[in-house]
Amino acid sequence: MTEKATIHIKWVRSGIGFTRRQKGAVRSLGLRRLNQIVEREDTPQNRGLVASIPHMVEIVEKPAKSPAWAAIPEYLVHPKPAPPAEPPAAAPVEQDEQTVVGAPSLVAVTASTQESVAPRPKAAKPAKTEKPAKAAPAKGKAAKVGKEKEPEKKKAKPTAKAEKPTKKDKK
Repeated sequence: MTEKATIHIKWVRSGIGFTRRQKGAVRSLGLRRLNQIVEREDTPQNRGLVASIPHMVEIVEKPAKSPAWAAIPEYLVHPKPAPPAEPPAAAPVEQDEQTVVGAPSLVAVTASTQESVAPRPKAAKPAKTEKPAKAAPAKGKAAKVGKEKEPEKKKAKPTAKAEKPTKKDKK
């Protein structure tokens, strides 16, 4: 079977501001996203489509398998550490004054052991300074009760003008 020659076409410029015919040519090549690369047969028809829109697409070499950023994992999972082959020999525990009654002598729990196992206390956060609370403006009926109405300013009345004669008066 003979291999057909192929070309790789990359969409490099947006179709915004170009004619509908040019946008259709990009679409007919199978390009859907900007910077997308498609592989097409190397035929005179496909070469003609590319030649009709050289400002929007270009023929590129065979692309790399995957971009570099795709190989970086979002997080790294470490395997669990393997348990030790043999448990260490049990060393005799020194007993302090405060040993737990009823515990075997090798596994005695002492006050010093409890202190080393206890979790560390969290760092104290700095105290927040309290700001004086601002009085919120009253709403609804409470706002009406507390406020006194200010006297409204009276509008100046127009001065008396001579009345214009009406059509009835003229007759």
